[in-house]
Amino acid sequence: MPTLNPPDAPEAESSGQPILVIDDDRKLCRLIHDYLQPMGYAVTAVHTGPEGATRAVEGSWHAIILDVMLPGLDGFEVLKQIRKSSNVPVLMLTGRGDEADRIVGLEIGADDYLPKTFSPRELLARLRAVTRRAVVASSPRSESNAAPEIVVGPLRINVDARVAVLGDQPLNLTPVEFDLLVSLTRAKGRVKSREGLIEEIRDRNYDVFDRSIDVHISALRKKLGDDPKTPRFIRTLRAAGYLFINPDAA
Repeated sequence: MPTLNPPDAPEAESSGQPILVIDDDRKLCRLIHDYLQPMGYAVTAVHTGPEGATRAVEGSWHAIILDVMLPGLDGFEVLKQIRKSSNVPVLMLTGRGDEADRIVGLEIGADDYLPKTFSPRELLARLRAVTRRAVVASSPRSESNAAPEIVVGPLRINVDARVAVLGDQPLNLTPVEFDLLVSLTRAKGRVKSREGLIEEIRDRNYDVFDRSIDVHISALRKKLGDDPKTPRFIRTLRAAGYLFINPDAA
């Protein structure tokens, strides 16, 4: 990775989509800044977990790039604090190449992850993908035949408002989890394959052996209070995919 001077990334410029980078590698922050700024992003970098958590929840960000290994507070704890109040797209970085790190991050609510051996072009592509999904998720649906509200037993989903309520309890879903829920409930009674969900939700083609979609399904199940052994909502059909069912149906 090239050495760039000065080592600190400056505060975000006044124009451009605001991006927060939380990483203690100052040279990497500068590299990200210098690559993304001409692409229309205004990059702010902070270098500790506590400062990152504070800036993340106090600011209004287009997306957050978050390292796992941080001084003071690790990236997982920072992400937990972010998800208490915000569904901002979060792209996590991991330097250890550990699959466990990626799984934990996705379970907590990360939208995507990158190993620190990434190229700037890959970072830009991933960043655009997670922010594009968030923009589409927050925009009114254009499909005239798409129902604005989905009701399945005790579950009610307002698609336009991006709100899901189970009984009288609102569900705190990440953008990916919400889109998965909408896709599954619209196909209620029909099997959705993993590959189909990956292409529909993740907005790009993944290797069929990539397990990230399963991690998001697992997180969604937990928020629905669903036990995989005796599922009320989401059944796993081996070698086929997932089936959403109405728990009130006979």
